[in-house]
Amino acid sequence: MSETRYRRAVTVASVVLGIGALTGVSLWGRAGGSELWLDIAVAGVSLVAALAQLRWPVSGALAATLLAAASPAATPAASLGALQVAQSRRFPVAAAVATAGIAAHLVQGLWRPNSGISLRWWLLLICASYGALLGWGALARSRRALLISLRERARRAESEQGRRIAEARMAERRTLAREMHDVLAHRLSLVATHAGALEFRPDSSPEQLARAAGVVRSGVHQALEELRQVIGLLREEDDLLDERETQPTLADLPRLIAEARQAGQAVRISDETAGADLPAPAGRTGYRVVQEGLTNARKHAPGQPVEVLLRGTPGARLLIDVRNPLPASGSAPIAPGGGVGLVGLTERVRLAGGQLDHQSTDGRFRLQAWLPWPS
Repeated sequence: MSETRYRRAVTVASVVLGIGALTGVSLWGRAGGSELWLDIAVAGVSLVAALAQLRWPVSGALAATLLAAASPAATPAASLGALQVAQSRRFPVAAAVATAGIAAHLVQGLWRPNSGISLRWWLLLICASYGALLGWGALARSRRALLISLRERARRAESEQGRRIAEARMAERRTLAREMHDVLAHRLSLVATHAGALEFRPDSSPEQLARAAGVVRSGVHQALEELRQVIGLLREEDDLLDERETQPTLADLPRLIAEARQAGQAVRISDETAGADLPAPAGRTGYRVVQEGLTNARKHAPGQPVEVLLRGTPGARLLIDVRNPLPASGSAPIAPGGGVGLVGLTERVRLAGGQLDHQSTDGRFRLQAWLPWPS
């Protein structure tokens, strides 16, 4: 049962029990009267009117008020109706319903007077009761309106704060983009100059060719490093959400392995999942884990073989294990890297409900991920 239905059921039960108990007490006090059957009939109809007030406050309250003119058994339902209208409608409407209730009870007092109290005191008691109900309902309505207003103001303030933060971020990103454009343009112009020298002066000495090639290589690495930094600063997380439907999954793993082998990377894959289909989110995350493992191996351990293991069954967990030997000590990676790939991958796996671990032991680098695999 939803929360809304549960609250509605609790409200209906409260009305039935509360009004039913008060109506029963009223009938008990009239047990010896000659109009007992009339009181019982009015009590049943007034209970229906009380329930109707939950959906139609004014109509239900007026129906109970008319019944109150005929029998005291309808007084609890009429009082509840006046309170409901005062809480949910504007003051003129609530005052009109309260006036109708006072008039109905005046008729009740004239037709079926109470032997324990005079008509004057009876009318004074009825006026005080309806006045209290009218004030109580108006106060509750004002408080509810105030709370709604405060929540709306808080929501608008939060939205405005978010908008200001987004604008400040965008302005900062534009500034960084302009600065990085100038830096990259300078760096790439140098690379183009030295590359042009290699193209148009093939008769240069081997030393000059090697020096120019080294400058080109160093410039490209620096440009890639600076580009990686600006992409990390400008990247928006929401841009990734729009591409989830087109992202590859583990079903596309053979194509990824084939591309790696075409690039000269020795990859051996062992798939022990028996071809079972994974949910799309887990499949996307698993593909990224293998892709990051192959990329790290190419960058930091070029020429070393890579082993990929997939193991798991539905209802348990999927294990993805990517291993490769560590490069020789002192060797530099063929491309710059800042380690943000594994940081982002760890967060991606965590959001998918899994766990990621990477370590270097026994001369091998090992990347392991555990992903949930619902049955």
